[in-house]
Amino acid sequence: MKFALHFGNNSFPDGAGAARVAKLAESAGFDTLFAIDHVVIPRDYATPYPYSPTGKLPGDDSSPYPDPLIWMAYVAAVTTRLRLMTGVIILPQRNPLVLAKQVATLDAMSGGRIELGIGVGWLREEFEAIGVPFERRGKRADEYVAAMRALWATDDAGYAGEFVAFKGINCNPKPVHGSVPIIVGGSTEVAAKRAGRLGDGFFPSIGSQTDILPLFDVVRRAATAAGRDPAAIEFLTGCPDALPQSGKDARAAVEARRAAGVGRIVLPMTAFLPNIEESLPRFGETVIREFS
Repeated sequence: MKFALHFGNNSFPDGAGAARVAKLAESAGFDTLFAIDHVVIPRDYATPYPYSPTGKLPGDDSSPYPDPLIWMAYVAAVTTRLRLMTGVIILPQRNPLVLAKQVATLDAMSGGRIELGIGVGWLREEFEAIGVPFERRGKRADEYVAAMRALWATDDAGYAGEFVAFKGINCNPKPVHGSVPIIVGGSTEVAAKRAGRLGDGFFPSIGSQTDILPLFDVVRRAATAAGRDPAAIEFLTGCPDALPQSGKDARAAVEARRAAGVGRIVLPMTAFLPNIEESLPRFGETVIREFS
């Protein structure tokens, strides 16, 4: 079982803090550090945030949301083993050719430690501010995934879709392992089906207000229907009962997740604050080591 920390870049938005938490996480045995994504947050938005009963994002207008790729590049430079993942980048808002170059460069320079967690977004007002249509963003995301994989796979690449099309294109450097794992985020059946069709993994939000375990079967069925091996898709999910403050049996909680098919446990950074110098190593000793 692997363990990951979520909300790295907004919890530690400055360089010194990013380096501090990354080194501690790597030393404690965490596999992955996640960085979230919002390009802009409109002051007044009516679209409800789906992962909070209040319908609003945590924080206020001045809350920092460092660009995840730049933040990950900084962290990659001060670590050697820790994997880094966008959790999740709002894919339809990004130019797929530019993003493919950025991600492949970061992967090559980090020695193949990058994963691209993707989502289609929920904040209509953000899309409007950026100038990207909110409608049909799922279809746009599907095409962007295919286009990026084409660029990563070979030179003289081509792709023809409704939202992106090119031919005879070279994009280098390539990812270390030939591609970058794409992890589909979201706590809906639509997201689960997308993960089954084209994802290397599925990551329902750890703040989901619904039971996400039934979505794993949706992923498996979608993978089978697409002619893919369901066993090749990794499942990532939260595990609140594994946290020390839960008062629960952490080992039993993690074992239950593993029995459900989960390969990586994702825990919120906030659960380890404020004293990460004590809490992260202690979690590594008492929980992570048990599963290494």
